[in-house]
Amino acid sequence: MKRLIALVQIALLVGVVGANYSCADFLEKAPPQVIGGPSLENAQGVEGLLTGTYSAIRGTATSQAARFGASMASDITYGSIASDDAYKGTDPGDQAANFTPLERYEALPGNTYMLARWQECYDGVARANQTLDYLRTVVGNGGGITAERALTIEAEARFLRAWFHFQANKVFRNIPYIMTSEEMGGKAVGEIENTDAAWSQIEADLQFAIDNLPTNAPTGEPGRADKWSAEAVKAQVHMYQNEFGDARTLLDDILDNGGFTLAPNFNDNFDEATENNSESIFEMQASVTSTNHTAMRWGGAIASGSQPGLSGWGFYQPSQTLVDAFQVTEDGLPILDVARRETVHNDMGIASDQPFTPTTQPLDPRLDWTVSRRGIPFLDYGLWPGAAWIRNQPNGGPYMTKKFSSYRSSPLSSDGLGFNGRNVRLYRLSHIILWRAEVAVEDDQLDLARTLVNRIRERAKTGEWVMGLSSNTTFGRGEADIVDMSKPAANYRIEPYPERHPAFASQAEARKAVRMEIQLEFATEGHRFFDLRRWGIDVEVLNRFIEDDTQFRTFMHGSKYAEKNRYWPLPQAQIDLQQGVLKQDSNY
Repeated sequence: MKRLIALVQIALLVGVVGANYSCADFLEKAPPQVIGGPSLENAQGVEGLLTGTYSAIRGTATSQAARFGASMASDITYGSIASDDAYKGTDPGDQAANFTPLERYEALPGNTYMLARWQECYDGVARANQTLDYLRTVVGNGGGITAERALTIEAEARFLRAWFHFQANKVFRNIPYIMTSEEMGGKAVGEIENTDAAWSQIEADLQFAIDNLPTNAPTGEPGRADKWSAEAVKAQVHMYQNEFGDARTLLDDILDNGGFTLAPNFNDNFDEATENNSESIFEMQASVTSTNHTAMRWGGAIASGSQPGLSGWGFYQPSQTLVDAFQVTEDGLPILDVARRETVHNDMGIASDQPFTPTTQPLDPRLDWTVSRRGIPFLDYGLWPGAAWIRNQPNGGPYMTKKFSSYRSSPLSSDGLGFNGRNVRLYRLSHIILWRAEVAVEDDQLDLARTLVNRIRERAKTGEWVMGLSSNTTFGRGEADIVDMSKPAANYRIEPYPERHPAFASQAEARKAVRMEIQLEFATEGHRFFDLRRWGIDVEVLNRFIEDDTQFRTFMHGSKYAEKNRYWPLPQAQIDLQQGVLKQDSNY
């Protein structure tokens, strides 16, 4: 898949759809200078179109604004930065016109970030539908595709079509579900209204994929959807609707029959050397060479401001609230009561050449695979020195994200243009286990929920921890780093929940425990806002975050999150192009 995507870019649906294209325009017409017609009416052409549809998962945006606005495969903008996970970071003025209103929950229909998300989602939809159209033509003219492969191609394309609509559904309350002209009975794309969230259509396409995809990757290529991928996405769709019984059936099938196992180490899910591992269910493939790439251009965006060998623009800084969530008790268990957590000692306002001693309080070891902290080794770059490697600490705080940075020694590291070859694990077994734990809580099977949560905690306990205890945390004065690589980098402590623990004594407490585990396991991976919203605790959590965390985000003073902010406005440019068809969210 990595090799094929580069080839497909030569001929198929490349470039971002500009604001002057309406939904109808770019879903019905190929962009200028795109090869089409008879040249694609063969097996090779259809396979290429399908591969081009997969490539749209990473997005086609080239500008910085469009990349953050679309944020489709990573969802760092809408899923993490809009939550209590992270801040925009970087300088106050960087992307402020669009990003600051989003962080303050004041985004309006004219915000170009919303337009970028819409365009990227429906570009992917267009590619899927064009694949289906050409497939129908080739099958009809006997163009060399077997009946078995034709059915699988249709299932892959419909899986992707559902996924792209789901990404629109996450951000916009009501969306149009666009299918091929034949499927819509000849109705024009521009006539399709956005009357609901399109759940039923998303589910129908995913069910077709489940029924017709094999149990391993079609054509044997990593990155292609199979039955388990489709079941995972459909399970998430049901979880978003609180349809726990429907989700349970799918989750159990994956757990019982999918053959997946947790990777030995938590960080195996963020290391290029262990991509497509035993835990991976659906993974966006990416690579970078000296001449080409099949990656999202975010490696540079999230890299620190002046880190040698990995300098970037300094976006996407984890919040203090997130770091505090990784505190544990002396027994190695999470502190579920937010009011009982202390602020983890940090180097905010302390220059890198000034003394600083990291906290010795017990912490979940997943923290330092997720967040870069001063005095802790940063992958294979050495000790993180704090402010010296942060673009603007007073604006974004003392931390940077870590899960999506390339190792210095990696052949897939950033090419200097902001790309890196890190795959994005969109769905992995740990999602399935913890969603199943959520369902168990709602079924009042609290011991089952505890057992499932403990599978995740046991892996974090027995897997690799960040190693390298430093006795020197003053940088820039010529002292050598004194690091004992035989010792953990911090006071890590993590244990499974014992039998009859109070956290699983009632549904209410068990919900807190499972949700806490989801936050710790998937922190900064673009899920947090959507999780808070589906749990119905977004208003409570986000307003507490605004109140408690203004030390690092003074511009948040006076902002407030309300139920009306649960979805973002449809882009006004799109409504103007489809007047009388698309309806704006009534909250805007």
